[in-house]
Amino acid sequence: MADTEKLLTIPLDSLHRSLGARMVPFAGYAMPVQYPEGILTEHLHTRAQAGLFDVSHMGQAEIVGEGAAAALERVTPADVQGLKPGRQRYGLLTTESGGIFDDFMVANLGDRLFLVANASRKAEDFALIAAALPAGVTLKPLPDRALLALQGPGAVAALAPLAPALTALSFMGVAAAEIAGIPVLASRSGYTGEDGWEISCPAEQAEALARALLAQPEVAPAGLGARDSLRLEAGLCLYGNDIDETTSPIEAALTWTIGKRRRMEWDFPGAERVREELANGPKRLRVGLRPEGRQPARGHTPIHAPGGGQIGEITSGGFGPSLNGPMAMGYVAREHATDGTALELMVRGKPLPARICPMPFIPHRYAR
Repeated sequence: MADTEKLLTIPLDSLHRSLGARMVPFAGYAMPVQYPEGILTEHLHTRAQAGLFDVSHMGQAEIVGEGAAAALERVTPADVQGLKPGRQRYGLLTTESGGIFDDFMVANLGDRLFLVANASRKAEDFALIAAALPAGVTLKPLPDRALLALQGPGAVAALAPLAPALTALSFMGVAAAEIAGIPVLASRSGYTGEDGWEISCPAEQAEALARALLAQPEVAPAGLGARDSLRLEAGLCLYGNDIDETTSPIEAALTWTIGKRRRMEWDFPGAERVREELANGPKRLRVGLRPEGRQPARGHTPIHAPGGGQIGEITSGGFGPSLNGPMAMGYVAREHATDGTALELMVRGKPLPARICPMPFIPHRYAR
């Protein structure tokens, strides 16, 4: 989408531009990909201190009504009914054929569920969920809310003087609070592998919130570029790259998102394929890869057996600033998926030696 006039704007658009952000089209929005310091600096600052990411393009919604959790389970294998108030969970929406329609976050706010969905899929996700809800249960999109992610080991020090109550949350805890007098809903989560919070607030107060957080000495703005390299180092999937309607939760190594109770009842979309792959193993698996040398291999790079034919494809790849080397994830035939297996990545027609390695590439540092 080259014509920026057709792009939707996020509430912090003018703030990003005043900070010198380079704005690019992403999921139909003009989004900051980087600031003048550059992606490498933003990435390393987030790992060392705290980065502030604007993810307001994501879809926010709530589900209200008696039996909301059971109703949401009609479209996901996640155990939503077992989610305690004040807790959040990562889940998958699945298709009847066992593919992944999208991934999402769901929180139990006591009297309602709160959802966060991917920007590129939010309209489809909300339509899919709404169609599955019984009478008396309603999905309400929240387009007038912004979403900020404060991520990194310095996030606690930055947030403590502004909202001490939020620092008491453990990983995947959710609470309503005030930051600098602004009402927020915050979860101790994120998509960088670091400790931090995702903070939802009214769109019209997003700039005041962002400025209050950026005023803290630990915090610097970070864009989509650093968010992508951080999530890849953390071994986390990007919808549309690493997971989509052709990949199953088992192939994607996301079996852990399927609730134990759900694996006994098998009453979710795509259960037949999931059950078959759990019993007999999937044909392919998502794996981590470390190319030799310094050259990164990008998405869609063919993966070959040494001196042999193609056995898979890279879905995300790049240079890991914290890893100080190239990294990738992708799918390979199951018999080649063991850690340490030597492979070749066909980069511009030339074989680049690589090995399968465990993910995450950089250890997670969540507040357990």
